[in-house]
Amino acid sequence: MFRRGWTLAQQVLLLQLAVVAVVLLAVAAVSVRQSFEDFRDSQGGRMIAVAENLASTPVVREQLSSPDIGRVLAPEVDRAVDLSGATEADIVSPEADGFTVLASSDPTRLGTFAELGSSDAPNGRAWSGDVDIDGNRFIFGHVPVLSPTGDVGAIVTVGIAYPSTWELVGDAGAPLVLYLGIGAGLGLAGSWLLSRRVKTHTRGLEIAEIANLADHRDALLHSIREGVVAINPDGIVTVLNDSAAELLGIDVGASAVGRSVDDIPLEPAVRRYLRGDHDSGDVVIPTTERVLVLSRRAASSHGRRIGTVTTMRDSTELARMQSQLSSHKSVTDTLRAQTHEFANQLHTISGLEQLGDHRAVTEFVGALTRRRAEISDAVTQRISDPAVAALLIAKTSLAAETGVSLELDPTSHLTGLDSMFATDIITVLGNLIDNAVDASAGSEGARVVVLVDDADGIDIEVSDSGPGVAADMRAEVFSRGVTSKPEAPGGRGIGLALVRIVSTQHGGSAGVTTAPDTGGALFTVHIPHR
Repeated sequence: MFRRGWTLAQQVLLLQLAVVAVVLLAVAAVSVRQSFEDFRDSQGGRMIAVAENLASTPVVREQLSSPDIGRVLAPEVDRAVDLSGATEADIVSPEADGFTVLASSDPTRLGTFAELGSSDAPNGRAWSGDVDIDGNRFIFGHVPVLSPTGDVGAIVTVGIAYPSTWELVGDAGAPLVLYLGIGAGLGLAGSWLLSRRVKTHTRGLEIAEIANLADHRDALLHSIREGVVAINPDGIVTVLNDSAAELLGIDVGASAVGRSVDDIPLEPAVRRYLRGDHDSGDVVIPTTERVLVLSRRAASSHGRRIGTVTTMRDSTELARMQSQLSSHKSVTDTLRAQTHEFANQLHTISGLEQLGDHRAVTEFVGALTRRRAEISDAVTQRISDPAVAALLIAKTSLAAETGVSLELDPTSHLTGLDSMFATDIITVLGNLIDNAVDASAGSEGARVVVLVDDADGIDIEVSDSGPGVAADMRAEVFSRGVTSKPEAPGGRGIGLALVRIVSTQHGGSAGVTTAPDTGGALFTVHIPHR
C-alpha cells in the first residue's frame, strides 16, 4: 500500500486523507440518496394529483367508449403533460388480457402494452410508485376512471423519470459543494496536525525502528538472569520478565502483566514489598522455596511518577553456603576452645608431674578421657553419619560455653547418608540448634534436646527451654525477612527460612509447637525417604 521509504508521519497523513475521502463520499452518497427519497415523495403525490385532474375531465369520461379515443383525447393528455412537467401520460384500458394504451402523450405507444407494476388502480384505488420502462426508472401516479356503476373504465397514468445522480448533485447546488469543501479542508488540516503529533511523540522514529526497539526490549528483558517487575501507581503489573516469574513461582503461560499485585499468588512479604512506593536497598525475603534479595527504585517519566521497578535475584544457594560455613565455623570455634582447654589441662598435668604425684596424674588423665569419651559415645552410638555426629559434638561443646546443656535424645538413630544429603541435614540441624541455644541462653535450667530418627524418613525434633513461639507467629517464623547485612544469612530469620526451604525441596515439611516438658519451642522437620 505504501512506497518503501515513506515516513510514519507521511503514512499516517495518507491514511487520514483516505479516511476523509471515504467520509466525504459517504456524505455525498447519503445526500444523493436523500434527494432521491425527497424526489419520490414529492413527485409521487404530484403525479397522482395530475392524474386525478385528468381523470376528472368530462371529455375523458365521455370519450372512453369512442372508437377514435386516441385522437380525441390526445389534446387533453398533452395538456396534462405540459402543465405538470411530467415525462409522459397515458390512458389505459383495463382489459382482462392486459393493459392497452388508449391515449398517450407519445403517439408511438398507442395500442401497446402498458406496464403498471404493482399498481392498485385496477382495483379502484389511486396509487403511486416506481415503474421500470425500457430500463428507465419512473415515478408514476395511477388513478382509476370509474363508471356510474363503480366499475373501472380506464386508468390514467402520469409519470416522470428519475433524474440522474449528477442532476441531483447539480440541483443541490452550491450548499452541498460548500459543505463538502469545508469537510475536506477540515479533514486535511486535522490529518496534517495528527501526522505532526505522531512524528513528535515517536521522536522521529519510523515503524521499523519502533518495532526493533520493542523486540530488543523484550529480548533483553526476558534474557537477563535477574528478575524484573514493574508496578504502576495503581498496583498493576506492567512488566514481568521470565526470571521474575520463575523466582516468584508464577506460571509464565498465565501472564501476570495487566493484573493487580493483590490478585497474583505471592508470598505476603513479597506482595507488601512490591506495593511499596519508595526507593529501597537490598532486602532479603525468604519464600517457601527460595531466599530472594529484592531492590526497589521509583520510576518517573518527564517528571511524572509512573510506578516502581523491583529487581530480584536468587540467594538461596549463597544463604545455604553461608549457613554451612557458619556450621563449619562453629566446629572451628569448638576446636579452638578445646585447644585452649587442652593447654590448661597440659599445664595441670605438667604441674602434677613436677610435684611427683604420679597417681594424681593418672586419675586426672583418666577423668578427662572418660568425659571426652562419654560425649563422643553418646553421639556416635546413635548417629552413624560422621558429618552429622561431628556437628552434634561441636554444638554440644559450644552450647556448654554459653551455659546451655545440649542433649541427644536416647531414642535417636541415624544411619550413614550420602554427602549431598548429609549437607542438607547439617543445614537443617545446625540452624535449629543455633536457634534453640540462642532462645535458651540465660533461662533457668537452660536446656536443648535434639531427636534425630530415620525410621520413617528423616525426623528431626529440637526443643528448648526458651520463651517459645506465640501461636499467631508460628506461620511467619519460617518466612521472616531481614535487611541484607553481612551477618543476616546466618541469623535466626534466614536460618529458619533455610530450614523450610531445604525440607520443602526434599518434599518434606517444617513446623513449630510448644515443647511439652519445658514449655519452650519445639521445632519439627520431616523429610521423607528419597
